[in-house]
Amino acid sequence: MNLLIGIKPVFYFFAVSVLIGVAGCASFGERHLKIRNHFEQGKLEDAQKEINKCLKKKRRHEIDLLKLNQSIIELCSGKPREAEKLLREVRDHFDKNERERVVNVAEKTVSMLLDDNTVSYAGEDYEKVLIRVFLALANLMYDGTDAPAYALQINQKQNEIIQNGIVKDPNNEHKTLNLKEKSYRQTAVGPYLFGVMQEETLRNYDDVAKAYETVCHWEPDFTQGQRDLERAKTGFHCASGYGVVYVFGLVGAGPYKLQQNCEVLQAAQFWTTLILAMSSQRPVIPDFAPVMIPVVVRPREAVPALTVSIDGKWSAQTETLTNIGRMAEEQFEAVKPQVIARAVIRRSLKKGIVYGSKEIMDTNPWISLAMELGGLLWEALETADTRCWNLLPAEIQAARIEVPAGEHRLSLQPSSRVFSLADNSYRHSPSSTRLGTEHSRTIQVDAGRNTYILANFPTNTLVGEIIVNNEKDSHEP
Repeated sequence: MNLLIGIKPVFYFFAVSVLIGVAGCASFGERHLKIRNHFEQGKLEDAQKEINKCLKKKRRHEIDLLKLNQSIIELCSGKPREAEKLLREVRDHFDKNERERVVNVAEKTVSMLLDDNTVSYAGEDYEKVLIRVFLALANLMYDGTDAPAYALQINQKQNEIIQNGIVKDPNNEHKTLNLKEKSYRQTAVGPYLFGVMQEETLRNYDDVAKAYETVCHWEPDFTQGQRDLERAKTGFHCASGYGVVYVFGLVGAGPYKLQQNCEVLQAAQFWTTLILAMSSQRPVIPDFAPVMIPVVVRPREAVPALTVSIDGKWSAQTETLTNIGRMAEEQFEAVKPQVIARAVIRRSLKKGIVYGSKEIMDTNPWISLAMELGGLLWEALETADTRCWNLLPAEIQAARIEVPAGEHRLSLQPSSRVFSLADNSYRHSPSSTRLGTEHSRTIQVDAGRNTYILANFPTNTLVGEIIVNNEKDSHEP
């Protein structure tokens, strides 16, 4: 067997050393982990400084994701207008990249020669939906004029993505399959926001009831949805002299991506190299270069709820409206076979180029070995495409409280969720254990109107401010 092993140990040692040095080059996820850490520690200025540093490096295919992370920082800092501007910009750019990606043959070719990071990033499917979710929330927190339209866009985008998953059945050319229908569960936040805003108008209660019916169907564990549905059927918003406070919590540390060696593919390519070596008349270096693929990392810590108190009295506990971590994980598992398939094709193409070049050039053994080492380095320099919106929360939670009109002191505090054996689900309860510091602020509630509260708790500590929609943005010029 014409392997390099045994011919020149020093040369072999050099090859191993170089490959170890370049293998696992820093991916997007690893480079940007510092931003996430600063954010979760509440160091928003430090997180923004890291984003500014990355923006100065002008990595073209990362700018949109940096702007998405910046939008979350702006939103948590009490600047929803700035957040909406960034989100709109990225949404439009993602839509453009998504349309062009179908016909951009040049980028696809380059990605096969290098790696997937060279392709213009159009966003993961869950990110495309969540951009519209955060557009609705950001707009809701300063004037709300465009929030209903954004809420409708959430469902439209979900349906569009699912419809794009329809392909021909390989076993029956007259049938089709939808690869995304089962794994891409719908998020209830769109119809919920639409129902909440429409209900305040005291009109079209049939549309309100339909929206809440959708919420109950898509997120059955969100018990507030059932209460909302029953109320909408009666055409009742709130008692006379009362207003409604809606608390939206961005709770827990959300999903992100890191690169990981796919050991099955690495072992397969190693044995493929050995087979080639047995049949080749030229020396062949054993191929031990890692095959890096992205994986979704979903923090497994229990995500708390937020206990809501009004004027020092327990009022409600937030419930899960959208589980972003689960959404990202399930959708990635659905497309993972395609990610692995691209990795296999890319490696096969690279090996084909190297071995084909050797045969055509008919070089001497040492040049042949140098070409093969270059091929291994070419493979080892690949990094997995770990680009993602990594400042998302684990969950979007919500609570509804009817409050007498006037000024009140609202308090939020992370707390445990009480599990009910009766219906095998979590329930809000005043007896839940408090897990973090209580954060309070004064709010003004108007009779017959909704007041919206937004707060971000990536850990058991508030990051940024408790934002109220009917208060003028103090950050505006």
